[in-house]
Amino acid sequence: MACLTVSKEDERRVKALGFLSNKGTDDFSGRVITVNGKITAAQTKCIAEAAEKFGNGNVTFTTRMTVEVQGIPYEKIEEFRAYIAREGLVTGGTGAKVRPVVSCKGTTCQYGLIDTFALSEEIHHRFFEGYGDVKLPHKFKIAVGGCPNNCVKPNLNDVGIIGQCVPAFDEEKCKGCKKCAVAAVCPVKACEVVDGKLKIDEEACIHCGRCRDKCYFGATTEGVRGYKIYIGGRWGKKISHGRALGKVFTSKEEALDVMEKAMLLFRDKGNPGERFAETIDRLGFENVEKELIG
Repeated sequence: MACLTVSKEDERRVKALGFLSNKGTDDFSGRVITVNGKITAAQTKCIAEAAEKFGNGNVTFTTRMTVEVQGIPYEKIEEFRAYIAREGLVTGGTGAKVRPVVSCKGTTCQYGLIDTFALSEEIHHRFFEGYGDVKLPHKFKIAVGGCPNNCVKPNLNDVGIIGQCVPAFDEEKCKGCKKCAVAAVCPVKACEVVDGKLKIDEEACIHCGRCRDKCYFGATTEGVRGYKIYIGGRWGKKISHGRALGKVFTSKEEALDVMEKAMLLFRDKGNPGERFAETIDRLGFENVEKELIG
């Protein structure tokens, strides 16, 4: 077995910089932040070159959409950081703080209702970078989903945001078609023709936007675009499903302000070592919701 020479103190120091020890060796995996899971061709090339120059040539991807270069010797860490900085890349993403933001491809996806890449980049700069030196009771994860398909599981993050499209329904234009095009396209069967008129179950509707403009007579159109926010989700040894705040936010600025309030509430009222889900359980969801949007 190899004799390890890197001290535990040095391990902790470089872990704070985004370098995690490779088990049984003096080498580390450098965690490169991608902002929102999207990097340029030049950045990709730079990472590949850095993996060959300073690591063992292997590149892996984390569940938080960061890139890890494996096999970097302790003494090469600073050289590695300087090399990738040429393309504006940094390492990090560990510790009791805001973690790298995860985003789906809603910007380019046929189902996407919001520009997820732009929004997640804004969240990255405002929270991941802006609060990078703020110590929290525990890690704090944020995910951005473009639609209710939940591909990046926003409701299993401390704070998750999901694009919404609330349909507008003009009952006067509804002809009560025997084969309703709106009901046929609804993925959760929230639409049904009853007594000659289309009925939309507001409780069942997930605001996916599939039904907009599907009525041949213009009864359903795009109503409101917005954001649904979940708080208190967690995945891992203990699982907590986040709960949605009781409104669809039509303003991006308001949604981001509420996310910031949630993080600051966790900072101020969370106990050391507890996740946001536990803080919410202790304080009561209704009380937390009131502080965030009351």
